[in-house]
Amino acid sequence: MKHLLTAFLAFSLIGSAFSADKKSIVMIAGKPSHGPGQHEHNAGIQLLKKCLEQGAADQVDIKFHLNGEWPSQEELSKADSVVIYSDGGGGHPALQGDRLAQLDKEMKRGCGFLTLHYAVEPTIEKGGKEFIDWMGGCFEINWSVNPHWDANFKELPAHPISSGVKPFGTNDEWYFYMRFRPNMQGVTPILSDVAPESTMSRPDGAHSGNPTVRESVKNKEKQHVAWACERADGGRGFGFTGGHYHRGWANDDQRKLVLNAILWTAKAKIPADGVASNVTEEDMKANLDLKPGQGLPEKPKPAPKVK
Repeated sequence: MKHLLTAFLAFSLIGSAFSADKKSIVMIAGKPSHGPGQHEHNAGIQLLKKCLEQGAADQVDIKFHLNGEWPSQEELSKADSVVIYSDGGGGHPALQGDRLAQLDKEMKRGCGFLTLHYAVEPTIEKGGKEFIDWMGGCFEINWSVNPHWDANFKELPAHPISSGVKPFGTNDEWYFYMRFRPNMQGVTPILSDVAPESTMSRPDGAHSGNPTVRESVKNKEKQHVAWACERADGGRGFGFTGGHYHRGWANDDQRKLVLNAILWTAKAKIPADGVASNVTEEDMKANLDLKPGQGLPEKPKPAPKVK
């Protein structure tokens, strides 16, 4: 009996040590937004979680929150990286209440920070300074733009996030012309392409165009749509402007790049060939938000007034 108890305690200690070695990932999905198959934050976060557990189960312990639910301070205090996939601007989950201050506390101890698609956009008044500090750059209105276009990533940098990722191209709402740190200090572009002139077809506006970005596109400068950043506090950040279409996560290389980035921001070891994962059509359909056209009734139109 004594030997059995000793063996049990030994296995328990080994299990605890193994668990302690795992990196804690906190994933936050925003509320439903846009039409079917677009801004599928809840489905996207759950799909990425499943894929991480396929290819890096021994590396990570993942907790996720849906529909804009915010993690507890205790959970944040243990996080090695925070991942947010949500709408941005004034409704950004990270900008509500004292959440920026909560995150800032964790960033100062070296926690990672990763945002996907619209979540790369805070506001100038609130969050802009912090996002640039935490992940090297962010979307800024009247500077950055959000056109839909075909981007082709023919060359990838020698960076751990690129491990096992082959050149690829997709049509997406690839935001570009981010507000980066001065001189790109500590920032490494990961996905870049020359944006076609068609991306400037809209009139100037907060998200659609301005003289500075028009000049950049005219000069055929490469536009960075995903980037990595290393911070003075030892933390790491990553921004990815794609992800408008849920279908994009079916692209093996796009998915692998983001999975690698999650591990990198958490300071976990990335496999030599990147995080391996496989998704089926059933996986892609799982957890989609019910929206008009997907089983949710259209809102009734008001009855015409009788004259």
